[in-house]
Amino acid sequence: MTAIERATFFVRGRVQGVGFRWWVRSQALQLGLAGYARNLDDRRVEICAQGPLEALERLEAQLRENPSRTGRPGRVTGVTPQWGGGLREGLQGFKEF
Repeated sequence: MTAIERATFFVRGRVQGVGFRWWVRSQALQLGLAGYARNLDDRRVEICAQGPLEALERLEAQLRENPSRTGRPGRVTGVTPQWGGGLREGLQGFKEF
């Protein structure tokens, strides 16, 4: 059985109003992750995801790819990860708001 991990990524750049959160949702679902992506008032996007460590690492790599090989919209200038933080029970699917 694969251990479930949690990570929060704070993404900077031109990531609001360009379809970035929908792209994150699509990638996260393909990777089997649960969580959410939301806009922050300071123009960053917060991504909270949980699932297998390998899938979380792959999502982080996709966020950092420059240029993006997966059609990521917008322009990412930085990604700040925070690993851990305790799992959220009952978290299913991936939402964007």
